[in-house]
Amino acid sequence: MAVITPTTVGPAPAPIPPPAPTPAPFLSRALRLRTVPGRIRAGAGAAVLAVGLLAALMGVALGHAGDGLQAIGHTAGPQVVATADLYFALSDMDAQVATVLLAGGESGPGRQAALDRYDQRRAQADSAVLQAADLARGDPTEQMTVRAVLDGLGRYERLASRALLLDEQSRHAAGPPSQPALDVYRQATDLMRLDLLPKAYNLTLDSGTVVRHAYAAESSAVQAGRWWVTLGGALALTVLVALQVFLARRFRRAINPALLAATVVVGVLTIAGVLLLQRVSDELRTAKKDGFDSVLVLSRARAIGNSLHGDESRYLLDPQRADTYEQVYLDKSQSVFYVPGGNLDKYYAAVDNSVAAFPGKADFLGFYGSEADRVTLPGQREALGKVLTLYQQFQHADRQMRQSATTGKNGDAVRQAMGASFEAYDGALVDLTALHRLAFDDAVVAGDRALGSWNLLLPGAALAAALLILVGVRPRLAEYR
Repeated sequence: MAVITPTTVGPAPAPIPPPAPTPAPFLSRALRLRTVPGRIRAGAGAAVLAVGLLAALMGVALGHAGDGLQAIGHTAGPQVVATADLYFALSDMDAQVATVLLAGGESGPGRQAALDRYDQRRAQADSAVLQAADLARGDPTEQMTVRAVLDGLGRYERLASRALLLDEQSRHAAGPPSQPALDVYRQATDLMRLDLLPKAYNLTLDSGTVVRHAYAAESSAVQAGRWWVTLGGALALTVLVALQVFLARRFRRAINPALLAATVVVGVLTIAGVLLLQRVSDELRTAKKDGFDSVLVLSRARAIGNSLHGDESRYLLDPQRADTYEQVYLDKSQSVFYVPGGNLDKYYAAVDNSVAAFPGKADFLGFYGSEADRVTLPGQREALGKVLTLYQQFQHADRQMRQSATTGKNGDAVRQAMGASFEAYDGALVDLTALHRLAFDDAVVAGDRALGSWNLLLPGAALAAALLILVGVRPRLAEYR
């Protein structure tokens, strides 16, 4: 019988433990931040992001500064001044037609000079209308106004040419023209005063609104940008200092040269950015307040001054409307230089008193009152004083002209109306306006020059700071490989 020998069986194998669960991603990142390399990488990343944020804030603020300078100094601003020139050109066209008609049919230097000036103003008006049309793009209301001015200008030129032709055919002596020429001129001057000039002035007001809105928006954005850049720079510096303190305590090294250099770059970039934005803001304010606003006011004053001179000629030219032209003359004079006076005699006396008190006291309003309230430029007060003195002399000549006309001395009245007092006054006003135009141009050029190099300097400085941060932490990370 066979014997079965039992087989020896070894111990059972131990069970294989299940794999450990993988930490969630956020937990994994948290675990990595508990390590020194993780903290170094996080600090370096935060510093680079802070530098990028600073560069972005500076870029936005500088963009607003550039947009403000572009609008005020290169696009809307010059075009608004052109629309103001349109008002001047139109008013002077009508004044020169009145001067030609008053001079008489006989050819002479005064008549020819007025005709030449009429042609110059007509060309200037055509150019200004084209610039106004360019500014009115995208605004249907302004486009309609520009087209209405252009159509009205064509009608005026036809009426003025017909009046001048009738006057030349009559060949009258100096004084009122023939009745047919006067009737046609009445149609022309009514068209100019009641239709064209109000439309031209509305264009100036509407266009000026574009500049005011652009200045208000961009200037406010630049000022806010200064604070954001300051905060962004403070944040970047705080992160960099914290990173350096951590590395110094952990690795017992007092200074990290690359991180110190990055801190210096960020500090200099922040201070330079704040100072640059403040400078551009100042240049914007100078261009707007000392330049654009004053040029616009004085251009308006010059246009009305030419219209005043034309009202003198119209006063002599059309005796039936003399009272109307005298009242219009007074109203326009008070818009330029306002002092209380219910009639011209009282106005003349008030002008004498106010001009004599200037510059010690500026008790007048109007366009020149606005100019006297803001004297900021070297030589501005002296230039304004000269304008006021010559304006006073112009008013003296006007008083003499009206006295001569009242006593029947028409020849003397015509010579006084065409005298040199207005030309002297107008020349001084041109000089004062040029002072503000120079301030405007200088401010725009200075602002452009200040912003010119920052298109490359800002990204270059930000990139350099970021590279220095990475270079600074690289040796510390290498110690853990």
